[in-house]
Amino acid sequence: AQAIQTQVSSVTSTFTLFLAAIAGITLFVGAIGISNTMFTSVMERTRQIGILKSLGATDGEIMRIFITEAGLIGLFGGILGALLGVSVAGLISELGVRIGFQGAFTTAVSLELVIFSVLFSVIVGALSGFFPARRAANMQPVEALRYE
Repeated sequence: AQAIQTQVSSVTSTFTLFLAAIAGITLFVGAIGISNTMFTSVMERTRQIGILKSLGATDGEIMRIFITEAGLIGLFGGILGALLGVSVAGLISELGVRIGFQGAFTTAVSLELVIFSVLFSVIVGALSGFFPARRAANMQPVEALRYE
């Protein structure tokens, strides 16, 4: 009985590590996606940035605009991911009950974990928008207004 429990514990630990690795890779890919989206947004709005700067917007204000947008993308992604994760966890538990493995597929989702995940997504989104925001803030108004 002890050997079986040790084996199950080992498999569970390996599976948890595997899921953590997948989550990390997904987070990294999401951060790159947000950064790419924000670089595209900066390029598409070059003239608007030039107008804002010529009207007196500071570099900090320009950066705040783009970092806020990136944070909002992270927020929406985090909320969607949390909803999807909670739904899948519920389905896994229900599937375990239906196929006769009562208690074998138990899932626990805490409100604190969901809130932390969403907040972490916002932070990752905002950090992903830093370099595009800096590029936007460093534009010279005259050059930005010339951009077609």
